[in-house]
Amino acid sequence: MSSTTISATVPRGNYLLAQWPQEELARVLPHLEAVELLKGRVLFEAGAPSPHVFFPASSIVSLIYTTHAGASSQVAMIGPEGLVGVSSLLGGESPASRAVVQRAGLAYRLRLNVLKEEFLRGGLVTHTVLRYVQSQMTQMAQTAVCNRHHSLERQLCRWLLQVLDRQHGHQELSVTQELIANMLGVRREGVTEAAQRLQAAGLIRYTRGHIAVLDRPGLEARACECYALLKPDFQRLLPQAVTETHATTSAAFAPVAVQA
Repeated sequence: MSSTTISATVPRGNYLLAQWPQEELARVLPHLEAVELLKGRVLFEAGAPSPHVFFPASSIVSLIYTTHAGASSQVAMIGPEGLVGVSSLLGGESPASRAVVQRAGLAYRLRLNVLKEEFLRGGLVTHTVLRYVQSQMTQMAQTAVCNRHHSLERQLCRWLLQVLDRQHGHQELSVTQELIANMLGVRREGVTEAAQRLQAAGLIRYTRGHIAVLDRPGLEARACECYALLKPDFQRLLPQAVTETHATTSAAFAPVAVQA
């Protein structure tokens, strides 16, 4: 479950980094490492902050909270719109959740002290990071409401759509029902039943460890209102100019077929 360091290059694929001015980015670039994250890798454990932060490009990372009894659920999902380790950046000594790679792919790793120094300068770096923090807080709050009040089928639709939003246009997911159950904090049998209903409706095609979304508008119509509430906030992190720039480079960040 180790990462592989890739030769340094101008970072592409992460929307936070893409919005930083050249002067600020130039100060950070010598310390930025491109790494390949393997699926299942734990970037940091609850209570043990990492000396690094990660800016996902094609990878997706889940923040997972685990109770003393061993039950767990995802509290936030982080893809190319954000960064992993923001609690440590803001002074949190012991993060309450663990960070686990949900989708293998590329990310940029940066030492926490380097980002802290840049963050304290103020300016656009501080602005973009704080805007992302606000969005992550919104996602956590909405997820808590969703898990408490909405049916498992609607939760599954919302979760699948959130993953698709972070996949640079790819409509297929390499994921098991057990993983989804762990992310949603429910029994695997419930996920199986919900996935079967979505497949019968022609919205997805499910085979072992693989889900293809066949009808995204239909999936959005079936999802709870939480996705419709979260989507504008997610899009707010992706200015149109940045989205257009990376639409032409997304092929360079295709899924990495490596699992831990």
